[in-house]
Amino acid sequence: MDRIDTVAIVGISLLALSTTALEPLLVTAAFGGFLLSLSVWRLYGGRPWEALGWLAWVVAAVAVILDLGGMATLVAVVVFGGLGVIALLGGRFGILVDVWSVD
Repeated sequence: MDRIDTVAIVGISLLALSTTALEPLLVTAAFGGFLLSLSVWRLYGGRPWEALGWLAWVVAAVAVILDLGGMATLVAVVVFGGLGVIALLGGRFGILVDVWSVD
């Protein structure tokens, strides 16, 4: 666990707590922006799979904001959320191949 992981845990916790005081769509938009910044930090840090995982979660947040319609929103959130988890964990544990480095 590094500094960005700590920032992610604290930021997501604060956004989750803010749902009690703010409008849910506003919190979702803030959550998407926060995840986008985490994605950029991971990309600059040399962890492209984790960056793609965070970016997939941004797409899931955008699907909630756009409200594609009942089932379509649910499917988009589940699919992109699942892809985000796979990319995050696959990149973290070395399961996904490092295709960006040249040996």
